Amino acid sequence: MDGSGSWDAIDWNQIEDPRPRRSGQQAVKESMDDFLLGDEEVIAQSQAKKCVIELGTIPLTTIEKLNDDVKLQPLPHLSDKSHPRELLQVIGKDMRIIVFAFVPKTKQKNEVFDALRRYTKPANLWDLYAFSCDPSTIKNDSEPKLRLLREYFRLFRRSLPQLRGVEEVSLSNDWWRLTRVNCNYSLCSTYPSELIVPRSISDEDLFQASTFRSGKRLPVISWCDPGSGAVLARSSQPMVGLMMNFRNNADEKLVGALSSRTTDGKGSPRKLYIIDARPRANALANGAKGGGSESSSNYPRSEVLFLGIQNIHTMRDSLSRLRDYVDAHGSISSNGTPSAVSVVGDRRNRGSTWGGGNLNSMTSFSSTLGEWLNHIQNILVGASWIAAQIAEEAASVLVHCSDGWDRTTQLVALTCLLLDPYYRTFSGFQALVEKDWLAFGHPFAERMGVPTVAENGGSQYELLRQPSLGNLSSSPSRNALGPSGPSSNASAQSQTSNNSSPILLQWLDCISQLLRLYPSAFQFSSKFLVDFMDCVLSCRFGNFLCNSEREREQSGVTNSCRCMWSYLADLRASGGSFHEHYNPFYDPVKHNGALLPPAAALAPTLWPQFYLRWTCPIESQGGDLESQWHAMNKKYAEAMKAKDIAEWRAKDIKMKMESVKQDLQREKRASNTALATAQSAQRENAAIKKAIESIGCAVKFSMSENQDDRTEVLSCSLRRGTDTRGQVDENGDFSVSISAIEDSLVSEAPGDHFCESLCPFRTREGCRWPDAPCAQLGSQFVGLKANFDAFDRLSIQDCYFGPE
Repeated sequence: MDGSGSWDAIDWNQIEDPRPRRSGQQAVKESMDDFLLGDEEVIAQSQAKKCVIELGTIPLTTIEKLNDDVKLQPLPHLSDKSHPRELLQVIGKDMRIIVFAFVPKTKQKNEVFDALRRYTKPANLWDLYAFSCDPSTIKNDSEPKLRLLREYFRLFRRSLPQLRGVEEVSLSNDWWRLTRVNCNYSLCSTYPSELIVPRSISDEDLFQASTFRSGKRLPVISWCDPGSGAVLARSSQPMVGLMMNFRNNADEKLVGALSSRTTDGKGSPRKLYIIDARPRANALANGAKGGGSESSSNYPRSEVLFLGIQNIHTMRDSLSRLRDYVDAHGSISSNGTPSAVSVVGDRRNRGSTWGGGNLNSMTSFSSTLGEWLNHIQNILVGASWIAAQIAEEAASVLVHCSDGWDRTTQLVALTCLLLDPYYRTFSGFQALVEKDWLAFGHPFAERMGVPTVAENGGSQYELLRQPSLGNLSSSPSRNALGPSGPSSNASAQSQTSNNSSPILLQWLDCISQLLRLYPSAFQFSSKFLVDFMDCVLSCRFGNFLCNSEREREQSGVTNSCRCMWSYLADLRASGGSFHEHYNPFYDPVKHNGALLPPAAALAPTLWPQFYLRWTCPIESQGGDLESQWHAMNKKYAEAMKAKDIAEWRAKDIKMKMESVKQDLQREKRASNTALATAQSAQRENAAIKKAIESIGCAVKFSMSENQDDRTEVLSCSLRRGTDTRGQVDENGDFSVSISAIEDSLVSEAPGDHFCESLCPFRTREGCRWPDAPCAQLGSQFVGLKANFDAFDRLSIQDCYFGPE
């Protein structure tokens, strides 16, 4: 997709075949290598003619809706209106809204649209990317069940022993016990196989109590305090009926056991709060379907409260309106025009539209923004109130909504985060998510709109799919896009029947608000929460597939898909302690207890790192101290990297200088040795010359020019060496004269003019060598000539003759 700030620049090139040809496979591979993960392939690609707009990579499962019937209204900044465009709108679950423009009367739009519709909503669970990896490459540290047991033992303040199997586990104390009555999921198919229940309740009581709760999700303990005996329990709504007159003795016994006595069973029972997360009207309306809420008269020492948190459909619609609002008022909008609101800001607050912290100022500026923040505030206030009752009154609390897996999970998990500082660390956050979100059956597949597996009578699995298409809801951003056609309206009606909802996103949003209130209480940062949410939406990993622990076991997710926790841990390890997932202000000593925020502080603001990262990238990164610290730390890391490179280069240069210095020293030593040798030779030559001159001889090299008489005569003096005692007489040199004949001129017979005159073995017949001796070969003094006058001038000293 091309783009330079106007719709005229957004263009798609002609693609005759969505599958790359063999001749172009290498070019496609080279251009997409930076974006493709393992086992991914290119289905359709368009080559850009101009600068490419940076949209990032969009996982297919992150796409929520596709709208192919978008009408673009004329915009004043367009100069060329003669080239209309066919538009395709892609709406993402991560707050992205992207509009693609295609050349009309071509196959481009249909090909891309059909490919997206086919791959964003796969027909089978095993068609997801998470199952594309080789199972032999998967390295999971432990099974989810074993990690859940480890967390249960931690709650009991005990260490998990070495076990051969889960069935060997035995855990209990004076108040509670661990039961495996649900090991085959016969008690409740959406609960974990191991449950913590009051010690006074038998397994038979559990079966009877489960029949009185929606989906058999009976009250069980999620978190407990061994010091005070207070518990945080969860369940689904009771089946009391329209008149609220149905009762169950086992259920009342189980709920009453949650409010155990305060001190060793001798004191009075503690207070029990039953928290219904729904609005009171919704709870009563569920009575027509057999559900409803508890009556405090049936549960001694209990109090029933309603928190007024809306259902999943309201939350989904609220996020959709917020997404359109942010897209319309962001600095970068999907319609190609910057917003004046994002530039001017809220002048009444003298600040940015997205900052503040005052909910009233937010709602006065935008009811859409305030609606979403009100939902976040309701969850925050409810969890904070529950945490305060447990921490300050040592009361027990039972939380439920309709099914007990959406609003209940949000409240229970957020309350645990407030009560237990362990859950505010990386390892604790993983344990909390695996316990309250995964083990207790939050339906991730339904909430994210991806397929899953479930039993269906005779068939082995039933596919849970969501409609592929949907139109744009009415929002400010649609004013620029124009009205939709009737086909989109029909698809919108089918889209509203799905069960997707941003339940997990709301919980992470609440944590980000707590991070703002308590910047030193969490080991992880807001960036970690964003990456965590992106990993869940991408469906790259198997941790958050399916709707329950049982379904994940049936589909073999643990052994077939990679683990998200290992991926995040490796990501942090790659950056060390300065990785952006770490909170630089974390102080575990300062916040080693419960966090109990006052109600006045629970006025949430928009989470910029997640909601504004695509439309307001500058505002999303520079609005808090954590982002500024990471920006400074990034610059510091770059400076340290440059410093390390400079130090390495300096060290390398120093080593090279040392090597050159050593070479110079060796050359210097060799030069000194040569100089000393030359000086010694010069002194010897001078001494030889002086000695030879003293006996009347001269050193002369000469060669006869006659080719027949080529003799080289060398006249030299032999200097008397130093004796063993080191005594040397400079005047005591004995000089001789030696004549040398060239080897090539020596005849086979040693006879020459020396032999004719001097050889005593010569006869009349001539030289008889080798049959007779040869004086020239046997004696080195043959041919010597002495200057007796020189010998007379030599002084004889006693040092010439040593002792015998």
